Amino acid sequence: MDTRMLHALLLATVGLLVVLLARRPVRRAFGAGPAFTLWSLPLLLALVPWLPAPAHAWIALPALRATARAAFAGGQAQSLALPLHAAWLWLPGAAFGLLRLGMHYLRLRRAARPLPAPLLRRLAPDVPARDLHRLRLHPSGPAVLWAPRALVLLPADFATRFAPHERHLVLRHELAHLRRGDPLWNLLAELACALLWFHPLAWLALPRFRLDQELACDERVLREAPGDDARYARTLLHSTGMACRPALIPWLAEPQLKERLTMIRHRRPTALRRHAGLAALATLMASGLALANATAPQHAQPASQDWAFNQRISPRYPADALKNKEQGLVMLQIQIHADGSVGRIDYDAGHSTTQSAELIVAATEAAKQWHFTPRMKGGKPVEGYARVPIDFSLDEPPAKASSKS
Repeated sequence: MDTRMLHALLLATVGLLVVLLARRPVRRAFGAGPAFTLWSLPLLLALVPWLPAPAHAWIALPALRATARAAFAGGQAQSLALPLHAAWLWLPGAAFGLLRLGMHYLRLRRAARPLPAPLLRRLAPDVPARDLHRLRLHPSGPAVLWAPRALVLLPADFATRFAPHERHLVLRHELAHLRRGDPLWNLLAELACALLWFHPLAWLALPRFRLDQELACDERVLREAPGDDARYARTLLHSTGMACRPALIPWLAEPQLKERLTMIRHRRPTALRRHAGLAALATLMASGLALANATAPQHAQPASQDWAFNQRISPRYPADALKNKEQGLVMLQIQIHADGSVGRIDYDAGHSTTQSAELIVAATEAAKQWHFTPRMKGGKPVEGYARVPIDFSLDEPPAKASSKS
């Protein structure tokens, strides 16, 4: 687990919080469809650390430590210890979650059977010809399963359990899931929860994601046939709910009935309002991603120090600074040419803890001789920029040093 993954986790957490807080107001204002698009925000934010950084983004490199006796690279091993321990703690839970999801999916897939020819002919008027091959018999139906060509699962008693008009509405609902790409989105959500097994917000978000998915699908079906509102509600009421199962989108999950009936009763937003909401959300999300990318530390193919070389010429403690007992952190902003050589060097007062001229000069003179591995772009080395902290600290407490003098 490196800094990119930690940064992605932080951004995904922010995205989940935003979605959980905004989903209901957005649904009331613009409809269930735009509200469901909000769920792409955590995924998009999690990808920010892997996006190309702005051309002049500053890379934060590990600190060098300069002491009164010698300078050496410090803190690197300790800085890596916590992420490594966290990775070993995370890995068993993620592996278990992914294995469980995979086994459950395989059981669902193996249980799917082709429809008998009489039932297929009976349902053909309600299903477009291009989708007839997607219909399967399954005890968990009606439901939709990613396959990767998504399948519509129907129970063996589908023709007798539902009246003709109810079968028509159920099939329209399941086919709407296919058109919207919901089976893949559902699988991605399940994978995310398996990877984020330790994250309480992920498990809080999953049932709300499923509900918003169903509401958006209901809205689409009723938008295409506004006169079917009452029959659609009655079909839901006559249906038997089932528990949500991994990798599956059921026709009706037990906790969703009240919310879905409430959405059907309420007046839905107009097309103009829905499109305006989608445009506003797209603009806001794009702006948020651009801001997160612009302010994020660059992680993709960053510049790095030649530690073995730079240790040998790390800063020496100036005699005057040692005499005056000056210490602190000097942050340097270093331009790195495409060949790895050092260009312009600036002192960053905002991130430094000392203003000692002697320490700044000592750090700068050493940095002029350093070697770097330049950042890569398109397989070629390019110019980059880095912030390098140099920590000047006294080997001995001031009182002990003065007693020897």
